Amino acid sequence: MTTTSPATRPGGLRVGVQRFGTFLSGMIMPNIAAFIAWGFITMLFIPAGFFGADSPFGWHWAPVAEIIGGGGDSAAIGWNGAMTALAEGDGGTFLAYVGLVSPMVSYLLPLLIANTAGRIVYGERGGVVATIATMGVIVGTDIPMFLGAMIMGPIAAWLTKQMDRIWDGKIRPGFEMLVNNFSAGILGMILAIVGFFAFGPVMLGISAALGAAVDWLVSLNLLPLVSIIVEPAKVLFLNNAINHGVFTPLGIEQASEVGKSILFLIEANPGPGIGLLLAFTFFGVGAAKASAPGAAIIQFFGGIHEIYFPYALSKPTTILALIAGGAAGVTTNMLLGGGLGFPAAPGSIIAVTAAAVGSGIGNLLVVYLSVVVAATVTFLITAVILRASRRRDLAAESDAFGAAIAQTEANKGRSSAAMDALRTSTAASASDGAAPAAATSTIAPVRSIVFACDAGMGSSAMGASVLRNKFKKAGIEDLTIVNQAIANLDGTADIVITQQQLTDRAKAQSPDSLHVSVDNFMNSPKYDEVVQMVQEQRKEQS
Repeated sequence: MTTTSPATRPGGLRVGVQRFGTFLSGMIMPNIAAFIAWGFITMLFIPAGFFGADSPFGWHWAPVAEIIGGGGDSAAIGWNGAMTALAEGDGGTFLAYVGLVSPMVSYLLPLLIANTAGRIVYGERGGVVATIATMGVIVGTDIPMFLGAMIMGPIAAWLTKQMDRIWDGKIRPGFEMLVNNFSAGILGMILAIVGFFAFGPVMLGISAALGAAVDWLVSLNLLPLVSIIVEPAKVLFLNNAINHGVFTPLGIEQASEVGKSILFLIEANPGPGIGLLLAFTFFGVGAAKASAPGAAIIQFFGGIHEIYFPYALSKPTTILALIAGGAAGVTTNMLLGGGLGFPAAPGSIIAVTAAAVGSGIGNLLVVYLSVVVAATVTFLITAVILRASRRRDLAAESDAFGAAIAQTEANKGRSSAAMDALRTSTAASASDGAAPAAATSTIAPVRSIVFACDAGMGSSAMGASVLRNKFKKAGIEDLTIVNQAIANLDGTADIVITQQQLTDRAKAQSPDSLHVSVDNFMNSPKYDEVVQMVQEQRKEQS
């Protein structure tokens, strides 16, 4: 069951921006668990943490807190004393100086990012060289070098790839391992030295400039204006790129200095999303109104923000409400000093609570207030917009599935049995629910269906689970239904299901698959059409 895409890549600038954003977030998201682990260690054991010497709750737990948090007699020990203790085998004294917090944020997290970036560009070999090179950048600076890892990592892996092309196919048999290991080691050494003397200082200057820009925005109370860029970019599926590609690196540096950062809440605040969905719940029409309550629960507690994007895209003027709500939430945190100790991923109220409570109950209440304010502002403005257009919205929603089939055939230049069957299935579903009349015996058997989204973790996992249950109820359990990131599509899937804004990218990545666009991963009617089509195929082939 296949269709083909146009010879040129569809989507233009939008697809290019999404692809670059996916690359940025792809370096961070696989390592989110490590960020959360560091955040919990910081929250519990630094001097101002739950069990630290200056615990706001009076729960000091010595000597564990001093050792893990590096908050013991570190000033008295000093670096030389710590190194001497380590050489003499006195690990306790060494840990009392460095603890876990500082090494994790200075070394572990940047190196994980670098390795992931290198693997994206050039597999395991690229990851190794990227890690070596980034170590030079880290040692050449005195701040957590996340931005340096996100730049040096891909560059080092790309250089490794170009180096290997020089002698590809020219190495004598038996010398492959020798050449590969020594070439990667030498290149890694050179890049580490360059990173130490040149790249590190440059990245230090860039980080300082970005930090100064954030401080300038805060000092002039202009940080809420960032929502003008952030909220529209989110609904275009650049949310992961913005949060994990931009705010997370800057926020980690800020949190390592003052214990929390407002930057973690600019994109991750669940308030605007829940406000929008509640407005659709009370004032929407048709399928949007029916599905909004369930979407609100998933967005607020599950943290899958992508689920509200289709609602905003179906009524673009509601993006203004999201901007206003986001700005209101940022303003609340900026004025009252709210922030998170580590990234809230996913952006659910549960994750936000865990990341905020470490800075005290007062900070948690401020963060909660920012969520409520953002939700309220978004809800009120969206309600006005929906009420003003209610009569027009009561018109029947047009089904774009047939148009998508026609466009696919136009791109291919001819019709196909798969498209004919899918069109018939759609027509039957739109009329009286009768089975498709077209023969399906000539269609290649459907064996695998892939739900693809930007990161391959949140909304696509939910959609795959929903469709899997529908096929199970239909008595079909021998299909492979999985979720993947669009960047990981390999062209082997028979059907690829994506949100409408991401279909162009999926077509470019897997041109020989049948592509189905949906506007809502949770309960799209397209699922029933796909199930019906597979059922008819099985009947014809039995």
